[in-house]
Amino acid sequence: MDLFSCMAEQNREREAPLAARMRPRTLEEIVGQEHILAPGKLLYRAIKADRLGSILLYGPPGTGKTTLAKVIANSTRADFRQVNATVAGKKDLESVVEDATYNLGVSNRRTILFIDEIHRFNKGQQDYLLPFVEDGTVILIGATTENPYFEVNGALLSRSRIFELRPLSTENLLVLLDRALRDGERGLGHMRMDVEPEAARFLAEVADGDARSALNALELAALTTDRSADGWIHVTLPVAAECIQKRVIRYDKSGDQHYDAISAFIESMKHSDPDATLYYLARMAEAGEDPKYIARRIIVCAAEDIGLADPRALEVAVNASLAVERVGMPEGVKVLAEAALYMACAEKSDTAGRGISEALAEVRASGNLPIPPFLQDASYAGAKNLGRGVGLKDIHRFPHHFVEQPCLPEQLRDRRFFHLSGTGEEERIRVYFRKIGFEKYLQ
Repeated sequence: MDLFSCMAEQNREREAPLAARMRPRTLEEIVGQEHILAPGKLLYRAIKADRLGSILLYGPPGTGKTTLAKVIANSTRADFRQVNATVAGKKDLESVVEDATYNLGVSNRRTILFIDEIHRFNKGQQDYLLPFVEDGTVILIGATTENPYFEVNGALLSRSRIFELRPLSTENLLVLLDRALRDGERGLGHMRMDVEPEAARFLAEVADGDARSALNALELAALTTDRSADGWIHVTLPVAAECIQKRVIRYDKSGDQHYDAISAFIESMKHSDPDATLYYLARMAEAGEDPKYIARRIIVCAAEDIGLADPRALEVAVNASLAVERVGMPEGVKVLAEAALYMACAEKSDTAGRGISEALAEVRASGNLPIPPFLQDASYAGAKNLGRGVGLKDIHRFPHHFVEQPCLPEQLRDRRFFHLSGTGEEERIRVYFRKIGFEKYLQ
């Protein structure tokens, strides 16, 4: 590197955002992620021993994926190469592989390839890496904010170990903010800056686990707040609130955040938790989820998890679906809330869902068993001559409009698919069966 390039590099580092300047350089400086980076954990041991295999780092923005890759670069004896999938192409990969092959053959030196935003690579680009990852020509470190099980080729997944990075806790972020305030070389320690505890906690909480967001907000406060008469920059709670005004809702409608949110919503209704039901509905609504999709899931819950315990739940769900189409958003969220709360507060039963599942399994196992002749269509001329409909009893000629006449195929005469739970309206059904003497379903 010549003199001018060196000066340019130093200027870039000096002018970089605070979050970039404060990026940890060693494993010991990393805050949080103890579930994978505590001493003794697999990833920690692999980095310390410089025996890292191919890995995928998955997690929300600002949780340390690129930081961890940089730490690995600082601690490995291997050649470290970095590309960003948003701008890199196949030629860039070919260049890395060519150099890696040379290094491995001439000096037996490994090459670690860090691909940021690896989910941006298309299938062809990901497939290109497969043989070189498999034979060890390159050790892959891929970073992604998207669930790799959705965005990374299965073959590449099978050759890599996935490590999930979690959002940083408020306490983690407070440590990072304090470190930035004290560091006079890379941080803000030279600026004579004081942050009230309430303001620091506010920045840490509202950053929602994102270190980059918290540090950038702190830097904005430092750069935009006038010095007081004592020569210090005092960051108060109102100042902090101006610098980071709104919590960002992370939500990808085609990825795991979408599926996680709807799963939590459904389970909250099933588990009769109205508060959680409203919370997850609010998260989806705030993130712009399709209200028709939410309404469909409410309908499924009504049929699958409430069923005969409260048959009116299905009416409520279907009507809510129609209503939200007519009303639209944002008003439609109140329609969805009413329907979802009805589901959360209704008695639950899986009688219908369990019954049809058992019946489907039987059909798949036993095939098309002969339908009893007395149940077969007798509406055409000559049907009676074939025995169709002969022997079918008229229920309206019997007390309570009921007569016990088994309708299952002969081979399944003793099979049961319908199992009353005794919950809600199903108890009324049990009373009815007891009244008409239908003993089969009273056992």
